[in-house]
Amino acid sequence: MKQIALVTGAAQGLGLRFCGRLLAAGFDVVVSDRDLDAAQAAAAQLQGQGGNTLAVKLDVASKADFEAALAQVLERFGALHVVVNNAAVTKTTPLMQISPEEFDAVVGLNLRSVFLGCQVFGAYLAEAGYGRIINMASLAGQNGGTATGAHYAASKGAIVTLTKVFAKELASRGVTVNAIAPGPIDSPAVRAAVPAERMAGLLGNIPVQRLGDADFLGDLIVQLARPEAYFTTGATWDVNGGLFMR
Repeated sequence: MKQIALVTGAAQGLGLRFCGRLLAAGFDVVVSDRDLDAAQAAAAQLQGQGGNTLAVKLDVASKADFEAALAQVLERFGALHVVVNNAAVTKTTPLMQISPEEFDAVVGLNLRSVFLGCQVFGAYLAEAGYGRIINMASLAGQNGGTATGAHYAASKGAIVTLTKVFAKELASRGVTVNAIAPGPIDSPAVRAAVPAERMAGLLGNIPVQRLGDADFLGDLIVQLARPEAYFTTGATWDVNGGLFMR
């Protein structure tokens, strides 16, 4: 059976890389983003790397958009099997300078997107009796962050908890829900958040002395998306170069 995977915030950055690894592993991939033009461009770029692609508009703050995206996926492919809740906003505002409005905007979007993704897509997957949901958390949600804002760190910590909540809710219906918590990854977002003059200091604090690899994260998503991953749920997978050990 051909597996269909949807990735949110997939028009660029890590989301785009994740789509590429899923395609390479034989999945058909739905490239979703709030910017439909960007999603279509990304889908066209990915086409030919493996399976089929579909671009859909999905503003992760909108439940109606999640429902509309699901309808488009079912119309095109007839099923959905894997969801990667990747979309997020990253801010690096110093702690004491974060306004209430900015705090609400960052926490609201990052947490709401995962909640709605798990709720809307999770309900469909549970009804179908099979599914894999992978939520992108962060090292920042475990250790308070190294280069990101407090609001971002708080939202990612809450995603770890939401992952457990939905994992318990959906486990008996064939749906697993897991999270991945990356540390600093070699990506445009990290390069933008960490000025060049601070990069050496950041690397010096990472036990393995290197940034993480985005394609490895994509391959981990592929593993968690496999049918054989049925016995793994409610877990947060650490990929942080030794910055956080349990």
